[in-house]
Amino acid sequence: MVSIRVGGEDRTAAITSWSIRSDRGLHLHCSYANKGSAVHALDDCVISPTRELGACLLTKPGSTIVTPIAKARIYGERYAVVHYADADRPYVYRMDTIGFAASTALKDAPVFQYFTAVANARQERAGSKTEREIAANVARQLARLPTSADTALHAYCTGCNGAQGPGQGLIFPFGLNESQLLAVEQAFLAQISVIEGPPGTGKTQTILNILANIMLRGQTVAVLSNNNAAVENVYEKLEKSGLGHMVARLGSQDKRRDFFACLPEWPSGEPAPAPALEELQSLLTGLKQYLRDHNRAAQLQLELDELAIERRYLLQWQADNGVQAASSLDKYGLSPQKTADLMAYLARLGEQRIRLKDRIDLLFNFWIFRAKPFAEGAARLTMFHALQLHYYDKAMRDKEAELQACRASLAHGNFEVMLEALRNGSMLHLKQHLQRLPRPAEKFDAKTYKDKAQFDDFLKRFPILGSGTHSIVNSIAPGAILDYVIIDEASLQDIVPGILPLGCAKNLVVVGDNRQLPHIPVMLDVRAPAEAYDCERYSLLDSCVEVFRETLPRTLLKEHYRCHPRIIQFCNQQFYANALVPMTRDNGEAPLRLVVTAKGNHARQNTNQRELDSLLKLLDDEREPVWLDGSRGFIAPFRAQVILSRTHLPADFVKDTVHKFQGRECDEIVFSTVLDKKRYNQDARRLHFVDDPRMINVAVSRAKHRFTLVTGDEVFARNNGHLAALMRYVTYYAQDEQVVRAPVVSAFDLLYGEYDQSLARLNARLRPEDSRYKSEQIVAQLLREVLSTPACHALKVHGQVRLNQVASPGMAGLTERERGFMARASCDFVLYFRVGKMPVGVIEVDGGSHNRPDQSARDAMKDGILAKSGIPVLRLRTVESRIEARIAEFIAQWASPGPNG
Repeated sequence: MVSIRVGGEDRTAAITSWSIRSDRGLHLHCSYANKGSAVHALDDCVISPTRELGACLLTKPGSTIVTPIAKARIYGERYAVVHYADADRPYVYRMDTIGFAASTALKDAPVFQYFTAVANARQERAGSKTEREIAANVARQLARLPTSADTALHAYCTGCNGAQGPGQGLIFPFGLNESQLLAVEQAFLAQISVIEGPPGTGKTQTILNILANIMLRGQTVAVLSNNNAAVENVYEKLEKSGLGHMVARLGSQDKRRDFFACLPEWPSGEPAPAPALEELQSLLTGLKQYLRDHNRAAQLQLELDELAIERRYLLQWQADNGVQAASSLDKYGLSPQKTADLMAYLARLGEQRIRLKDRIDLLFNFWIFRAKPFAEGAARLTMFHALQLHYYDKAMRDKEAELQACRASLAHGNFEVMLEALRNGSMLHLKQHLQRLPRPAEKFDAKTYKDKAQFDDFLKRFPILGSGTHSIVNSIAPGAILDYVIIDEASLQDIVPGILPLGCAKNLVVVGDNRQLPHIPVMLDVRAPAEAYDCERYSLLDSCVEVFRETLPRTLLKEHYRCHPRIIQFCNQQFYANALVPMTRDNGEAPLRLVVTAKGNHARQNTNQRELDSLLKLLDDEREPVWLDGSRGFIAPFRAQVILSRTHLPADFVKDTVHKFQGRECDEIVFSTVLDKKRYNQDARRLHFVDDPRMINVAVSRAKHRFTLVTGDEVFARNNGHLAALMRYVTYYAQDEQVVRAPVVSAFDLLYGEYDQSLARLNARLRPEDSRYKSEQIVAQLLREVLSTPACHALKVHGQVRLNQVASPGMAGLTERERGFMARASCDFVLYFRVGKMPVGVIEVDGGSHNRPDQSARDAMKDGILAKSGIPVLRLRTVESRIEARIAEFIAQWASPGPNG
């Protein structure tokens, strides 16, 4: 009951209606029974009940925008007089058009203060103007975040994960599998959820299904990443599915300008007939069991393939050792587990004779009545070997039977047909729903779409916003809080600015894989209030896991669709604890190759020429398999090796570092590890950098059909880490011809303490008197051998000849600096004609010191002087191969023609 006093007099009974308006001050407008209406200054009136609100947030039904207010007075629960901090007059609202929410002290809390300190520290310590501007932009956006308790940021900073109520049924217009179904369900049950997406497990497909359900519920969402390629992939698939018109591609000012310059059109025409949501839910319920069967069938096939390989190795071992296994043991009815138990029992018996107790054990544990075949000696050993083979035969028969049962169940239930019906039906249902909505406004521009009067209409037209994490706050209206934000590649995302979108949305879905390459933190020495929020230690994904712990729903996408099963199984065994289920098939291809370079230390300044030469030799020798016809990629841990590869490998190879290849794939991947056994390269920090588990995981999982590892001999053996495991894995599973050792041997390998034994004879022929440097001794001996052929009798060679004795200092065109250099410099080897003693060519041997800038400059000057003299130069780098062939090819231009020439 509302009472109104005007000028001290109670007018409640006489007033038939009233309102408060703001017209040149605050006034009470009253209508009186039989006496017309009157306007009174609100200050002269007392309306009961009246209540006061302090600083809080003003909301409007159906609007995403919350606005901070300084205070408000509510009259009779019908009108509110609202004061804004930056306004010079109050505003009047009807209470049925607004709401109030408590403002939090989030920005004063230690966690948020830490994030602000990190943003400010990055701004202060930025190394460039661009970095400073980016850091300043992040700091400004942090200050603009609304202080609402409804945001995911509030949940994150307080460590309290909220729950969502049960919603409507789910649709899957982009298809699904068992773990994707669970991931989508969890996204709508908890305020914060995590989807862990290992390589090739369809995380984009999962994101698309979440987006579809958000649109079906009439909600809003931002899809973000610090990696543009990840978000672009979502855009492309929505566009391909006819849903691209629902997406606003925002972000930087340039991206926003491009988007508004060509707004997508709303589709015309009537929606196609579609099944009801209830019908789709019934179909989904029926599919769930088949999804489990589908996964189980793939897992069984993988286990069968593994057992077949192990059985092949067992048969090979038995043949090599002359083992004659007993006949079939099927009569004993032993399961694989009982077979293993019996083998363990016999091993424990050792050489002991079977006693009465043992006979009883055999009878009651294994139902073996006659113990004679297990008695002792050769008989027991023969039976043990037979049990080994029986284990594999029985296990394979059992799994094959279960596999056939799974496949029969899937076929009987029309699994593929049901799956396609759910996908098509879901897409039709979604499009019908969207087209039946009231047609939203169409005219928006980059300058005004964020205005309070337009932004809610903009979201009705474009419920999906795309942006980068750095720019999301700048891309939406001040105070806007979306229903959801999805952050992809969150394992690469810094906490700051990764928290910006958390402050703009009620719910958060974090997508990433912390077993792939992590973010690279900026070291600032700003102390975190709690370890879980440490920006230098954790990515946004890892931080969420640490903050929420057991209250955080985490779904691992298990089904893998990219790589050949033998490729992804290494990652599965080494990094994912065998949780993945490869859905690709092994059709007998050769998906793994290992190339081990010849012994010796071939690495120089983060490059390894020998690994490239060995790969080229392999490429020259092989015939391309018919099953491999597509893209090829070359990756390495170091940028220098990638740059070197661009001048050596075929142009069709995509060449980049492992870090830059994350998120990409090729039909074939070659991984060059670069390091050798020099003490510098065996330093723990360098080994751990190359042998980092996340780098190896990314490197291997880029390959769809074939993975080739090119590495040094025993370089990673002492470390015995992930690369050593990878070499063992490839050696075990690859066909024998796919493991290539020392395909390229160089004479200069004699410079190392270890070298291929094929060089032993050359080493024995070296003459120490030729030079104090072994590299020059090698070249001197090779020159003698080439010049001893009949075709080269007209030539001879001299070592260490002064440059001014090879080229004339009086030659025209020389600078004074060049003449001075000629007096000091010498040539390693000079080729002459015996008759006339005219120098015709120079051979230089370049060791590691020739990579230094000062020595490189001297080499360039020497080459220039010889070029002016018309004398060709052959430079032999000690890291190169084909030394004998290159010397012979160089000398051949002056050799005498043969008798038939």
